[in-house]
Amino acid sequence: MSQQAPQQDTQDDGISTAALGDRFFDAAITLLRRVQDEERDAIGRAGTLIADTVTAGGKLFVYGAGHSALPAQDIVYRAGGLALVNLLAVPGTTGVDVNPAPLGSALERVSGLAQATLDASPAHTGDLLIVISLSGRNSLPVEMAAHARTRGLRVIGVTSLVYTEHTEPRHPSGTFLRDHCDLVLDSKIPVGDAALTSRRIGAPFAPASTVVVSALLQAVMADTAGKLTEQGVEPPLLRSANVDGGQEWNESVYATHADRILWRR
Repeated sequence: MSQQAPQQDTQDDGISTAALGDRFFDAAITLLRRVQDEERDAIGRAGTLIADTVTAGGKLFVYGAGHSALPAQDIVYRAGGLALVNLLAVPGTTGVDVNPAPLGSALERVSGLAQATLDASPAHTGDLLIVISLSGRNSLPVEMAAHARTRGLRVIGVTSLVYTEHTEPRHPSGTFLRDHCDLVLDSKIPVGDAALTSRRIGAPFAPASTVVVSALLQAVMADTAGKLTEQGVEPPLLRSANVDGGQEWNESVYATHADRILWRR
């Protein structure tokens, strides 16, 4: 079982306010190194799953609710990234664009949204879905992963497993996201997300999940590119449109993989 990732001890009153910025970098780097060391094998298996999906002609999707949507969007339509990754969006939950913002959190606990979204999507047997949820305890990510598997998709879950030890699931089944995945990537983020504490500041602060999960997923994408190359397949990567020749390169990628690049339609 995963152990609670420690928050950086910043409670010494002698620490200057300016030093707290450095402490956040230290906390984030510590988490990144831990993920690199402990999730190396899982990252490799995720890269293989994605590469195998690509070579078999499958489509790639990613979903994240609330702030977990940020690392999801970071691997969609991204210079240097795989062109085939498509964002699966549930209106009102993908980011904090809904007003009032707490409505998005409330919608994550509503049963049925995931099934309706998947049934209306172009996701089918042979495709792959990455579901990102820090806690993995709400109905939406749980049902998204579970229903995707009933539709024949492979599912990679990105979550913090320590939540399964220190929180109660909110889904009626009593399960977490981790229980409905073919593969789980553990972000190691502490319960509550915030990485720092101080006696002078009333609440824990400085969330690190976006930094860590984005890096984790980019590591998976890098491994996927390598696995595709090993299989004799040119990785369908995007180049920046702000460099000479970038747009022409991307147009060639679009033309070759138009049936699986859904964000361009």
